Amino acid sequence: MKKSIPILLLLILISCNSEIKQEPGVLAKDPPKQTPLIQSQVWERDEYFINAIAQFELKAKVLGKEHYIFDRVSDLAPYDLALGWGQMSDQTIVDKIDISQRSRWFFWNVDLYPIPRKEIEMSASNMHIISSNDEVKNQLDDIIVGEIIYLKGYLVSVMSPKDGWHWKSSLSRNDTGNGACEVVWVEKLLRLK
Repeated sequence: MKKSIPILLLLILISCNSEIKQEPGVLAKDPPKQTPLIQSQVWERDEYFINAIAQFELKAKVLGKEHYIFDRVSDLAPYDLALGWGQMSDQTIVDKIDISQRSRWFFWNVDLYPIPRKEIEMSASNMHIISSNDEVKNQLDDIIVGEIIYLKGYLVSVMSPKDGWHWKSSLSRNDTGNGACEVVWVEKLLRLK
């Protein structure tokens, strides 16, 4: 019995680190679609108030998926997804870029640029994902790096009334560095391929 536990843990780790390799070509052509709010939306979860600041949807390639357990918002947003569209959804381009995530950041490195640097920066982003319901949460748990997904929801700001802590989504696809990530309240999530 004791020998089967390490084997089970190894199988879980292998399945968590699996990756899908897609066929060559752009698989998620369009950039994210962001539109102004028609009416305000506010949700309360645990100690947080979540305010919608824009409607948001996209089809993208999953470049990375990181699960957080111990940071302040891991109960609210346990996953970050690094997502790519346009040229950053083409497997032949992505294979030439070293991609990683840690500490709620998305990192990339290249030996030789397969596309211009600015295109990489404008066609990929790290997104902090807040599941609005159990169906989205279950889909998120199962996502594999390399998949093409569709998500729809809202870019949001999050605030804790206990201590004034806040977290606000970027509203630009052109920014980089601190504050450039999207914080997304996801109401619909589909795994397309």
